[in-house]
Amino acid sequence: MAIRLYKAYTPGTRNRTVSTFNEITKDKPEKKLLKKIHSAKGRNSRGIITSKHRGGGHKKRYRVIDFKRNKINILGKVMTIEYDPNRNARIALINYEDGDKKYILQPRLLKIGQKIVSGPKATIEVGNSLPLESIPLGTAVHNIEIRPKKGGQIVRSAGTYAQIVAKEGNFVTIKLPSAEVRLINKKCYATVGQVGNIDANNITIGKAGRNRWLGKRPSVRGVAMNSKDHPHGGGEGRSPIGKTHPVTPTGKPALGQKTRKKKKYSNKYILRRRK
Repeated sequence: MAIRLYKAYTPGTRNRTVSTFNEITKDKPEKKLLKKIHSAKGRNSRGIITSKHRGGGHKKRYRVIDFKRNKINILGKVMTIEYDPNRNARIALINYEDGDKKYILQPRLLKIGQKIVSGPKATIEVGNSLPLESIPLGTAVHNIEIRPKKGGQIVRSAGTYAQIVAKEGNFVTIKLPSAEVRLINKKCYATVGQVGNIDANNITIGKAGRNRWLGKRPSVRGVAMNSKDHPHGGGEGRSPIGKTHPVTPTGKPALGQKTRKKKKYSNKYILRRRK
């Protein structure tokens, strides 16, 4: 993936960068792999905002992605590389030998016409999916299952990959992109390679309106609000937050406070916490 730069013709193009989309080979998605997607705009079932700064955005449909990769020992051919508005990674349309078509996350270096396969005896090549016990140490993997047969849940963002560090007993030790080191069941599947579109993090939005296209609404600083609207609000003129540490609108500690439950069931599988 390459990034296109703009000159400062207008305030909106100053510092603006976009993807060139050179790798995209098809504009229209596969109809049978589309679903409607309902945007809750950050509201719960009562219509109360529970996630701030969400709403609006361009209309889109969901692409059904095959995170399970459960077509065991059935060869699939990469037909197209497509854009997905629901994620920052690209997706690849796979045509399997039995006539089935599925979308997968496009790994880096996966090309049109390449053959991929899933199963314990698959070769260690980009795009192939295998159980963790069958993948050699040091291999870069993505789309990793946390529980067997549940489908990949972690390491799915553009440019990310995890590394297999060790194997012992029923577990495999994996180093995640966050630098967290944790144990995962050796029967869980993972896909070989790094997720594509590695320059996604280097894109500069450039203007507020582009965030609105993505469904992100403006955020207002707490200190700019009234005291009834935010714990940081109130005071005469420009004033500090008036507290020892910053807090959320509901009064909970913010900015650096760890929120993970101390007695969470999966703590025993984490060997080193993320930073």
